[in-house]
Amino acid sequence: MGILYNQVADQLQGLIHEGVYRDGERLPGVRQLSRQFGVSISTILQAHQTLEARGFLQARERSGYFVRLPTVDAPEPVMRRHRSRPVPVSAREMALDLCADEQKRMVPLATAIPHPDYLPLRQIQHSTLWAARRGLETLDYAFPGKESFRRQIAQRMATLGVPVTPDDVLATNGAQEAIILALRAVTQPGDIVAVESPSFPGILQALEVVGLKVIEIPTHPSEGLSLEGLQLALEQWPLKACVVVTNHSNPMGAQMSDERKKQLVSMLAAAAVPLIEDDIYGDLHHTGDRPKPAKAFDRADNVIYCSSFSKTISPGLRLGWMVPGRHMASARQHKYFVNLATSSIPQMAVAHFLEQGGYDRYLRSARQHYREATERMRTAVARAFPEGTAVSRPQGGFVLWVQLPDGVSGTEVYHRARAEDINVAPGLMFSTADKYDNCLRLNSANPWSERIEHAVARLGVLAHDVQSEAR
Repeated sequence: MGILYNQVADQLQGLIHEGVYRDGERLPGVRQLSRQFGVSISTILQAHQTLEARGFLQARERSGYFVRLPTVDAPEPVMRRHRSRPVPVSAREMALDLCADEQKRMVPLATAIPHPDYLPLRQIQHSTLWAARRGLETLDYAFPGKESFRRQIAQRMATLGVPVTPDDVLATNGAQEAIILALRAVTQPGDIVAVESPSFPGILQALEVVGLKVIEIPTHPSEGLSLEGLQLALEQWPLKACVVVTNHSNPMGAQMSDERKKQLVSMLAAAAVPLIEDDIYGDLHHTGDRPKPAKAFDRADNVIYCSSFSKTISPGLRLGWMVPGRHMASARQHKYFVNLATSSIPQMAVAHFLEQGGYDRYLRSARQHYREATERMRTAVARAFPEGTAVSRPQGGFVLWVQLPDGVSGTEVYHRARAEDINVAPGLMFSTADKYDNCLRLNSANPWSERIEHAVARLGVLAHDVQSEAR
């Protein structure tokens, strides 16, 4: 019997290698496989356990066995130490092109937007219909935000170690607006602001809108912002603010430890430099407990907290919030001057969704989806790309930072991929200078499919081609 189940396991493993059963797919039921191989159900179960031990299957409670190809490891990208000077920000038009391109049915590996299959569409539709029936409640200017929404946010902030009241919360049109309002509250045009490097293009765009100069601080792919690099910048330049994605940063996926967050908060408070914290990915940790924001360690009211539901509930709702602390009056004033208020119905719908407990139930499944999706994408990149390629290991979120071997232009790979209707984000977008030409960012928040698998394989071929031509 031992020989027989090993033979069945070997045959199933061969079918997996041949692509009959693809990564992420569910195997047929044990009864069907029992008939297919002409063996008992107990033999099939032993074969499944054997393949699980080999790393080719994953058992999911009440769902069956799913193909999971063994991980092909790749090193993490290295932190690039570089001297940086403050420079005016000129955000690249490339970012706008990427958003437009993904509306054209290109393979969506560029923008950090979750696939609709990973969002709680049915639940939020139900809550939106509920909100739309509230009548006159939906028709007023919701400034500084609907009380029900701000109350739910205050309750969630309390669970993160940030005790606030609804009056401390300002509703915004996504985290992007929250960051812009925070910058306007603490800076003047021409001021210098420190950011991570590589940095999320939306933050660079926000700095450009406000007319600021940026100094880029090296960032470790797992530990986050270099505190040593920040201290050097504080000593050399008159910084007016520092913008950091403390949990699962975009594009690297870094998560700062609590100890490093404490040091960051303390360092900036001592220098009287406000910290603008973007915690948009904080709820999407892959394992363990939800990481605390830096705001939880703020004893000097020096941290402006910004977040949104664009990466969890729906990017189209454009619903975020901020906790400006002592800068509330200025933030409210800028919000009122720019667009007066955030739409009422999305606030009421999300407040209802949160109050009913639907958000936390959704997050439990979303975290598993994103963990599996990033692991699968990481493995596919490691298999397909040239030797020497490094790939980030995010502990949350759903983006991967891919560092190609020296001399391989990620920008050239981007242009060739675009010609084949594959959309990726080139590394040049994530800096104000040409520091990351050999890098790409990939969005993993898509259900694994033959189309996605083929696109990653093609990217690997294109990277090999660019490498060969560069020699």
